[in-house]
Amino acid sequence: MKQVLDVLQDSTIASKNGKDHRSRFWGVYKRVAEEHDGEFLERYTSDMDIVLVFSGLFSAVSTSFIVAMEANLTPNPSDITNVLLTQLVYIGLGNLAAAGSAPATPASTWSVTRPALRIQMIAYASLSMSLLAVFGAVLGKQWLGYYKSNRYGRGSQEERGKRRQEKFDGLITWYFDAVVQSFPVLLQISLLLFGIALSANMWYEQPSVAWVIIATTVFGFLF
Repeated sequence: MKQVLDVLQDSTIASKNGKDHRSRFWGVYKRVAEEHDGEFLERYTSDMDIVLVFSGLFSAVSTSFIVAMEANLTPNPSDITNVLLTQLVYIGLGNLAAAGSAPATPASTWSVTRPALRIQMIAYASLSMSLLAVFGAVLGKQWLGYYKSNRYGRGSQEERGKRRQEKFDGLITWYFDAVVQSFPVLLQISLLLFGIALSANMWYEQPSVAWVIIATTVFGFLF
């Protein structure tokens, strides 16, 4: 009996069985990892594509409204023209005293109103949120592309499996899922700020129209 045990210890049968188990394990691991990574990459890639498309369209709309509202931050050019024409009329009539007493330009006495400044701050905060979501989505797509193309590398089946697991653990360590899920939240905050800025700007022009924007913004925020 002792001789049989000694022969078994010196043989390579046990090591071969161990290698077979390890290779079978890593073969199953690769198959399961491929299925998981396929769903993982497809889900997050489609989510970030949606964020990119929506953010691009929303940023274009938001920028056009910001440009339209920037007129409240500068003096009206027509006021300057009217003042200069008034001075020319006084000079033509020979009333130099009246022409000299008129202000040369309304910009010397004009100052931006506090509500207009606050509206612009909110509008630019909305645009910044949407651009931040775009920036994050682009980085996320690059991260996924790098993970997809470099998750295995080269080497034996076991080495490639371990390398893939290390990279996937890195995604978990850096809270990849939470970061990606924050992009739609940034867009929602951006939409809310844009609705506030738009309704506040319209309130000083047409309060009835502003109520429609307020109701729509509140409805969208609640649901």
